Amino acid sequence: MGVGHLQRKLRRIFNVPKKGENSEFRTGLVSQYSDERKDTIQRVIAAMTVGKDVSSLFPDILKNIATHDLEQKKLVYLYLMNYAKTNPELCILATNTFVQDTRDPNPLVRALAIRTMGCIRVDKMVDYLCIPLKETLNDDNPYVRKTAAICVAKLFDLNSKLCTEQGFIDTLLEMLDDSNQTVVANAISALLEISKMSDAKLLNVNGVILKRLLLTLNECTEWGRISILVALADYDTQDSGEVEKIVEKVTPQLQHENPAVVLSSIKVILKQLEKVSSDTRERMLRRLTSPLCSLLTNPPEIQYVALKNIRIILEKYPQILARDLQAFFIKYSDPLYLKLEKIDILVRISTKENASILLSELREYAMDVDIQVVNRAIEAIGQLSIKIESISKKAVDILYELYLNRSSYVLEELVVVIQNILRRYDTKYLPTVITVIADLNFDDIDTPEAVSSYIWILGQYCKEIPHLEDRLKVMSEQFGEMDPLAQSSALTCIVKVNLTKSSANTRQLLQKILNKATNEIENADVRDQAYIYWRVLSTDDKALQKKIIMRKLPTLETTIETFSPGLLDQLINEISNLGSVFYKPSSAFIKPKYSDSAFVNKKKLQSRKLEELQQMAKTEIVQNAARAENLLDFEDSDIENEDEGTPEFQDAETKEDDVKNPTANANQILDELSDLFAGMSTQTPAQKAGNKGPQKNNDILGPF
Repeated sequence: MGVGHLQRKLRRIFNVPKKGENSEFRTGLVSQYSDERKDTIQRVIAAMTVGKDVSSLFPDILKNIATHDLEQKKLVYLYLMNYAKTNPELCILATNTFVQDTRDPNPLVRALAIRTMGCIRVDKMVDYLCIPLKETLNDDNPYVRKTAAICVAKLFDLNSKLCTEQGFIDTLLEMLDDSNQTVVANAISALLEISKMSDAKLLNVNGVILKRLLLTLNECTEWGRISILVALADYDTQDSGEVEKIVEKVTPQLQHENPAVVLSSIKVILKQLEKVSSDTRERMLRRLTSPLCSLLTNPPEIQYVALKNIRIILEKYPQILARDLQAFFIKYSDPLYLKLEKIDILVRISTKENASILLSELREYAMDVDIQVVNRAIEAIGQLSIKIESISKKAVDILYELYLNRSSYVLEELVVVIQNILRRYDTKYLPTVITVIADLNFDDIDTPEAVSSYIWILGQYCKEIPHLEDRLKVMSEQFGEMDPLAQSSALTCIVKVNLTKSSANTRQLLQKILNKATNEIENADVRDQAYIYWRVLSTDDKALQKKIIMRKLPTLETTIETFSPGLLDQLINEISNLGSVFYKPSSAFIKPKYSDSAFVNKKKLQSRKLEELQQMAKTEIVQNAARAENLLDFEDSDIENEDEGTPEFQDAETKEDDVKNPTANANQILDELSDLFAGMSTQTPAQKAGNKGPQKNNDILGPF
């Protein structure tokens, strides 16, 4: 017995359970050696940055906040900012240290403390933030003041009412006269952010403030310059003198190494172009060509954003980059997304003078190994031929050359481009392009756009297509499997053929396709189109049939996509912003604000009592029932019920009583709903057996 007991005791000694990583961290954080504690905090931050959950160490980290080691204090503050939301109660324990640090002799510590307090997004922190923030906004050190200015915007996000009542916004406006340029820039940034959050323009630029902004522009940091440029872009100049001053001060920023500063400067100048003469406008636009092209020397990701912004500018001023065609030529090392954007820009800046050079370049792109580049190059050749008539013959010859060296994906894009060329030039190049169509079959093309274009050409130029009936037969057999776009084209094609080149076979195919379209096709548009054609063809007026069906389409002027004038003006304001990349205004990224009458605010909903929510639900049910009853009341309104004892008058009295007592009516409606759906329960027999308690109609309100 003694030996066995000793063995078990030894086994317990050596079989120590393994400690987790957090346990090791906790041991290091309470070490008596400061170096070990600091090293452990560094390891905790490293684990936090890679996504590990170290929130359980919050109390132990908090114990290390009181230190004179600035590096350790930064690490602890970083941890607190990250996990403050998960431990809001414990985070409040650090407020005394924060307040003390805002009065530390070291300005770095003061700035660090006020920055951290602003970054802790906890409502309870607001009460402790106001006094230190007022002190740091009036600090002697500009580094502390500039940090506190940004903190005002963070406070406004947490509690806008308190921020306004305490006069912090007025303090920001006063800081525009600060002697330090960086403080002025941060004050402007904070005011712009608050303006976005409050939907009110707080920074009203006048002549005095404009002069201050222009003086600050060259003295502050690059990110401060962006804020100033945003304010200048929103400023409505009063006369040409102000325009010249703004352009003169902003022009040097076009050479800045930061692309964001360059784009913001371009935006400011573009906003002023409408207020100057045409000669001055041309001179200003020439100044922008070099900065725009220099953006293409940046990494691919920045080039992509630059090209998106250039696309917007070209829509407004098409000739601005006409002389810089080669700057947008594709490089071998460019990623795919960059190649596609460059081809789009090349087509837009093309002119009669450079079209021939561009066409030769696009021909090389059409022989690339990447399918998407090839298809986009072929599409660009078609766009160029439609845009500039003088090189259309050369473009058609290049397309025919590509057809001779064809592959399946080239053929599909070729067919779409050929349709557009025929829409633009009709029969001018028909002998060349009809050769391509004559050699194609339905097996050669797959995409809905290509099939639709191919069918359209068959119907529009049916007299020039050899073996037309064989192709139409295949079309009728595959009609049910086609995409709705191709089905719509097939209907138009077969009807046109019967009006221009009718035969017994084509009439039979017409009847077959119309029967399929009206009886087997689920798409409503295709079905309606078939019914319309059927009705038109059933008339005896052949002239009317041709007038409706054979009507010539308008000449295609361009296939290059453009923005609507209203959207273009909005996108000019979005240059250098995220909206310019997606071609959407900022309002498209902001959730709409709903009134309380339509929707209940989430915070208000959580704070209301259960009884109030039940009453709200019951009232809504009563109102919906009343609306439904009114909608279903089809009685003649002209019948007058003079007798008060009639059923109609009694119903009116009943409704009036129901309105006076909505709770009783709601309970009655809920009882009826429960009885109605009693036989439709989805519970299993076991669940039904377990529900022995009395059933209440108010159970429907349980989720509230």
